[in-house]
Amino acid sequence: MLPATHDEPGVSAIFDIAIVGGGINGTGIARDAAGRGLSVLLLEQGDLAGATSSASTKLIHGGLRYLEHYKFRLVRESLAEREVLLRAAPHIVWPLRFVLPHHTGLRPWWMVRVGLFLYDHLGGRRILPPSRVVDFRNDPAGVPLRPEFASGFEYSDCWVDDARLVVLNARDAAARGADIRTYTGCVSARAEDSAWSLGLSTGENVRARVLVNAAGPWVSRFLSGVAGQNAPTRVRMVKGSHIVVRRLFEHDRCYIFQNRDGRVCFAIPYERDFTLIGTTDEDYEGDPYAAFVSPAEEAYLLSAVGSYLRTPIDPSSIVWRYAGVRPLRDDGTSSAQEATRDYVLELEGSPPVLSVFGGKITTYRRLAEAAMAKLAGFFPRLPGAWTEGASLPGGDFPWDGAGAIRNSLLDQYPFLAVETADRFVRSYGTLTGEMLGNARTAADLGGVVGADLTEREVGWLVQTEWVRTADDVLWRRSKLGLRFRAEERAALDDLLKRTTPGPQSPWCVIDYLAKEGRRQTAPFA
Repeated sequence: MLPATHDEPGVSAIFDIAIVGGGINGTGIARDAAGRGLSVLLLEQGDLAGATSSASTKLIHGGLRYLEHYKFRLVRESLAEREVLLRAAPHIVWPLRFVLPHHTGLRPWWMVRVGLFLYDHLGGRRILPPSRVVDFRNDPAGVPLRPEFASGFEYSDCWVDDARLVVLNARDAAARGADIRTYTGCVSARAEDSAWSLGLSTGENVRARVLVNAAGPWVSRFLSGVAGQNAPTRVRMVKGSHIVVRRLFEHDRCYIFQNRDGRVCFAIPYERDFTLIGTTDEDYEGDPYAAFVSPAEEAYLLSAVGSYLRTPIDPSSIVWRYAGVRPLRDDGTSSAQEATRDYVLELEGSPPVLSVFGGKITTYRRLAEAAMAKLAGFFPRLPGAWTEGASLPGGDFPWDGAGAIRNSLLDQYPFLAVETADRFVRSYGTLTGEMLGNARTAADLGGVVGADLTEREVGWLVQTEWVRTADDVLWRRSKLGLRFRAEERAALDDLLKRTTPGPQSPWCVIDYLAKEGRRQTAPFA
C-alpha cells in the first residue's frame, strides 16, 4: 500500500491499482480502494457515467420480479443495500412507494402477496414502510387508472440520481487520494515484470501493480483487444430503453405495471414535471454508444403504460428518450429479461487483471467490497471494509433531513427560488454552500445560462466534478436538458469552451463525443 511513485525512467507514475471504466462499478471500486490507503488511478474514455450508469431506470431496489426466478441471494443483498445507500446519500437517494395494480389475467393475488411478504422480510428493512393492500376506489393512486383495476398493492423501494451517484463516488475517491482522469483512454496494456504498463491517450505511460477492468459494455473488448487476455466469462449485451413524458399523474408514488409478456414496466414521477417510463429488455449487438430507442420499443412502452391508464398517451407526449446497454453475465437463459443481474468477478494472470461482468447499480458498493476481497492477497495488511457506514459527499445529514437542509439554505441565501433550492439540495446536499460561497444576491452567481443554471454553478462543476461538455452538465450532473432550449445549450457550449480544456482524442473518445447525440437528448418544448 504505497503512494503512486515516479522513480522509473519513462514512466510517470506507479499505482497500486489502475481502473479502466468510470461507471458505477469503476468509481465504487476506486472509492473503496482509496479509502483503504491504496494508490488508485481511474481512467474513463469519456465522461463519468457516460454510458450504462446514466441510462438506468433510476431505482435502488431489490427486484421484486427476481423472486420468480429464485434469485434470493441477489434480492436479499439488494434489499439490504437500499437503506445503506439511503443513509449514505440522502440527497440523491429517496424513499419511493410503488403501486402495483392487480391484473386478474396475470399473476394471481396470492402469489403477489407471498412475494411482497418475502420482500418485506428478506433484507432487514428498518426505515422503509412495509407493503400494504390498496383499494383504488378510495385512494388517489386509483384516479389515473382504468376502472377495472379496483385494487392492488403498495410497497417500498428507493429512487436514485444514477449519474450523480457515480460522480459522488468519484469525488470521494479523489478526496481520499485517487487520481480520476476523464476523457482519457487506456490505449495499450502490457504485462512487464511484476506490473502492468499502460499507455494512455494523452501519450503518458503509467504502471500499476493490479489492473481492474470495469469497462462495462466494453469489458470483453478491452480484455482481448487492449490487455491481450482471453475473456473467461461470456457477456450478454441487453439494451434497456426509456422514455420521459409530461407528467401523467399528480401524486408522488410510482406505478409498476405487469405486462402479458412477463415483463414489468415502471411509471415514475420524474424531475417534478415529468414521468419516466421504462424499461425494455432486448438482446443487443453492436456499438454500445450507438444504442437508441427504437420505434418498436417506444410503442411497447406507450402501450404497456397506456393499457392501465384512463387517459391514453401518444408519442407527442415524449420529451426525451434514452437507451443503455447492460453487460450481463450470459447464464444461458432463453430471454433477455430473465438474464441474471448478478455480478461475476474474474481474477486472472500475473500481474493480475480483475474483470467485472454484470451487476446492477443497487449492489455496486457490495461489488466493490467483493472486488477488494479478491485483491486482498496482493496487498498485505490491507484494511478491512469501511464503506457501509460512510456518507458520500454532501450526504452527511439524516436520511429524512433534506427539508431541513433546504430551509437552512433559504435562510442563508434568501434570493434563491424554492424550486432552485430544492434542486441544489437534491443534487449537492451539504456541499451546496461550497458552490454558492459568499453570494449575497442572485447577481453574485453570474448570468443565467438557461433554466436556473448560473455561470457560478457551471464553473464549480468544472472545478469539482470533471465537467467538459454541455451533455456532462445537462444530462449527467443534472437533468436540466429537459428544460433547456437549443440557443441556451449553444450558450452553455460556448461558456464551457472558454473555461475547460479540450477533451483528448483517444481510443474511443472521438466516437464518444460524436455519438452523444445518438442518446436522443431533446430540449423540452
